[in-house]
Amino acid sequence: MDLLTANDRPGTYPDSYYAASAQHLDAFGSATGQLNCDVCVIGGGFTGLSTALHLAQRGYDVILLEAQRVGFGASGRNGGQVGAGQRVDQKELEKKLGNDHSRQLWDIARQSVQLVRDLSSSDKVHADFHDGILHTTHRKRDAALNQEHVDSLAEYGYDKVRVLNQEECRHLVNSSVYYGGTLDTEAGHIDPLEFALGLARLATNAGVRILEQSRVNHLTEGNPAQVKTANAKVSADYVVLGCNGYLGTLQKRVASKVMPINNYIIATEPMTPDEQENVIRNNYAVADSKFVVNYFRFSDDHRLLFGGTESYRYKFPPDIAAKVRKPLQDIFPQLNGIAIDYAWGGTLGITMNRMPHFERLSGNILSLSGFSGHGVAMATLSGQIAAETIAGQAERFDIMAKVPSHSFPGGTALRSPLLVLAMMWYSLRDKF
Repeated sequence: MDLLTANDRPGTYPDSYYAASAQHLDAFGSATGQLNCDVCVIGGGFTGLSTALHLAQRGYDVILLEAQRVGFGASGRNGGQVGAGQRVDQKELEKKLGNDHSRQLWDIARQSVQLVRDLSSSDKVHADFHDGILHTTHRKRDAALNQEHVDSLAEYGYDKVRVLNQEECRHLVNSSVYYGGTLDTEAGHIDPLEFALGLARLATNAGVRILEQSRVNHLTEGNPAQVKTANAKVSADYVVLGCNGYLGTLQKRVASKVMPINNYIIATEPMTPDEQENVIRNNYAVADSKFVVNYFRFSDDHRLLFGGTESYRYKFPPDIAAKVRKPLQDIFPQLNGIAIDYAWGGTLGITMNRMPHFERLSGNILSLSGFSGHGVAMATLSGQIAAETIAGQAERFDIMAKVPSHSFPGGTALRSPLLVLAMMWYSLRDKF
């Protein structure tokens, strides 16, 4: 049993709100026989689809291999928040990496949000970009950090974020558990599965050969590299791994640094527009300051999409709705008893430092993964970066790859038990 078979029916999207409401593509065929291409992309999520699209736009012959369906994994199951900045706060990056490198990472992060905005404007992408993310503070003593955060970004010339005091925060998010926050209007939210499907439309129109139900079971370095599935062998001048939390054991060096974890989301019954405004005003998305983040926003048909809680085993819990209902009711007791129409889980990839892991595995094999819950924007941009790197412009790839990346203690065998202990400690810290 592994992440590709433990929780889902092969070849079928999970029973999520996104899958139920999406404008789906017809299934693509699977890989068979001997195939040849300039670049073989492994993984049909944001990273892989964006890589394939941007390579095809540069004139490369691209094959994309997806083990299930495009957007099947975390790319089609996440909270849809398009966050500004990197996953790690800029001040922390400055302390660890210095001002120059941190500024470069900030610029790249802003480019990632803009790329999602640009791509979502295509008539092939049926996902509107909605402005605004609120970052709420769950501990009173941390409220002062909001001003420090805004001041630090002002040093970068960034004026799209402002501090909210407790009263202003309560006006926008009708919950008594928060002590203030910040509002970032350059960030936003989007339907992630519709966005992934839109990228697939753009990629196929550009000439990409997308092959689904084509799980890669072996990768051999060389020139050309050899990529094998159960029924096909692909020879490629370059290979790009965009597997994130679904890498498995395909590349053990990357697997030691990018760990899969599960996160869960529910979708409530639809509310009226007035009821929606009484929960979150102005259609903003929200993410709180807990280490295991609670995040929530509304769908276009006025359902509250609420994500929270994690697990570190292969299997999802038997009752996801009950698991997520608890933090939902802690934050919004007025929604006690609201019907939950959909509940689903997804597997993402995290790193020790919560920064993306970019690595050149050999001269012609790249891996880009480990987005740590910040992947809608950064994974999409990583595909553009992979494409330009193969074309000989590696500046942005090198900036990302220069961030130190460490293996999880205990390797792939012990990392899950050790992470459970660490997360228990952080959960206790969140309560005090």
